[in-house]
Amino acid sequence: MLEGETRLGLGTYTLTDADGVETIKAAIEHGYRHIDTARLYGNEAEVGEAIAAADVDRDDLFVATKVAHFEEPEKTTGYVERAIDESFEKLGLDRIDLLYHHWPREQDDIETVLPVLADRVADGQVDNLGVSNYTVDDLELADELIDRPIDALQVEMHPLLQQDDLRAFLADTDTDLVAYSPLAQGEVFDVDVISEVAAKHSVSEPVVSLAWLLSKEGVTAIPRTSSVDHLRDNFGALDVELDAEDVERIDAIERTHRCEDPDWMTW
Repeated sequence: MLEGETRLGLGTYTLTDADGVETIKAAIEHGYRHIDTARLYGNEAEVGEAIAAADVDRDDLFVATKVAHFEEPEKTTGYVERAIDESFEKLGLDRIDLLYHHWPREQDDIETVLPVLADRVADGQVDNLGVSNYTVDDLELADELIDRPIDALQVEMHPLLQQDDLRAFLADTDTDLVAYSPLAQGEVFDVDVISEVAAKHSVSEPVVSLAWLLSKEGVTAIPRTSSVDHLRDNFGALDVELDAEDVERIDAIERTHRCEDPDWMTW
């Protein structure tokens, strides 16, 4: 599903108001083709405005959004239907490339929400179905609930949280893993191995971390930044090819750091 330039997307969390529009527009015009947002982010309208303002054809973009986060009100079929309609309206689009169920708190949420999203794919309004922060148990439940595959699983992944078990589970499926917080919210700057590989290639630590993610089959990265300079630097990861030694050194990092880890979540 995700290939080429769409394997490096732009996460848009906190990119709001006029500054957010300008940052997202700049990213699109610099070459980003995968734009990731969510109902919870409160910026779908800004994403839609940036898409409309950028000098890039809509059909060249891959737009993803998410609905039904655990912080939202009690989940009902009607609520989810209205939430999806509102996302379309705010984005100003008649098609969404990827629609996620955004981080359920319990499996009852999955049973209510996921079939609604699958119906939107079947209706042709949505091209691909995604889930966010699902565990292996959640993915197995999803397989029982709907008669189509999950196209994308979005979870935290970076050199300090390599998701080996989850990637092994997905290896025999067609589900892409989309990595949020791919720079461990800045922690990658403090890892000697990453700094050494960055110096070797004359690039930054974020670029090395993103290139490492892109070296993994079926993995996409969606770094978030409000800095135009940083989004341009991050985009350079598409042109960096780490050699086998580089990848092995990063694979062997023993430090573990999870940025998003609510007390109630059972990973």
